[in-house]
Formats: sequence, C-alpha cells, structure tokens
Amino acid sequence: MFPYISLPDRHRTIIYTAPYSMVKIGLFSDTHGYADAQLPDLFADCHEVWHAGDIGPGSVLEPFLEKWVVRAVYGNIDAHETRLQYPEDQRFEIDGLKVWMTHIVGPAGKYTSRIRKGLETFRPGLLVCGHSHILKVMPVPSFGLLHMNPGAAGRHGFHRIRTALRFEIEAGRVQNLEVIELGLRGRSAQ
Repeated sequence: MFPYISLPDRHRTIIYTAPYSMVKIGLFSDTHGYADAQLPDLFADCHEVWHAGDIGPGSVLEPFLEKWVVRAVYGNIDAHETRLQYPEDQRFEIDGLKVWMTHIVGPAGKYTSRIRKGLETFRPGLLVCGHSHILKVMPVPSFGLLHMNPGAAGRHGFHRIRTALRFEIEAGRVQNLEVIELGLRGRSAQ
C-alpha cells in the first residue's frame, strides 16, 4: 500500500520523494461520475493515479484509494462535497519534476491570468489540466513546461473517444508516455 497524501491547505506545495527510482503515473480526467471498469487494470503497474477534475458524483476514485497514491483536483462541475475532499490546485514535486495540476488553465500557452501568475511563481515543468475534453500533450517553450491534458474518460461531453494517459517520471523528465483509448464516449467497456 502506498501513502495517501492529504492536503489540509488547498494551495500547499508538497515535495514528495517517491520510494522508487522512477514513478509511473496513470492520469485521467472529466469522468463526470462514470468509473470505467478498465482503468484499475490499465493502471495496475502505476505507483500513482491522478485525476485532473470534473470527478462527478459517485465513487469514481474509490477503486484506486487502497492501492495507489491518488492525487486529484476538483473541476467546475464538482459538488461541494468533492470540493471539500479535493483542492482546486495540487502543486508538488516528484523526482526533480515540479508539477501543477488544476482543472481549467485556458489554451496551451495562452493561459488564464490566474494560471500565468501561478506559473511565474511556482515554475512547474509539467502542467496537468482537464476541462476541454481534448487530449493534448505539448511542450510550451515560452513557459518552459510540458502541457498535459488526458482528454475525457467519462461519457458526458462532445469528445468521440474516451481517453487517459500513462507515463513515467524519472530524473525530472516525463518519459514513456502512452495514450489509452477507452472506447467510444457513449459505450461502456466490454
């Protein structure tokens, strides 16, 4: 069992030293209450599972809480109870890589003023977001970071294919990135 990281202060930066030489991450977002049954198996070899907001009602994260370190942020559709359980922002460092995860950031490189101000002070190497339901992984040289949005794993929204990401962090770098296609938006996993 891996340690669960609680965040009593919504904007606290956590410097977390993983007990392994490289950290494997499973990342998904915009579930809107739909827990895809494939995800625990697809993330089986991961050390941590991250959810970039719009968790939705229900127990989407419950299957992950006992086996993985779970990091999550609330999104714009999340109810009060979810907002009490998860923060708006998670800022932390893993194996030399500063990470900022939040739900809404604006278009890559043309971030909202709140995000731009945070980028100037925290200076992450990885910015993780959700909200758009558009899978996107791209470097943003003007901010010196990698912008990562896993798309949407849920069944609500305009996306056609439900997606998630799996990757590794080692020595301050993202590597071995995999895009996971979970199936058509309107269909459950078989």
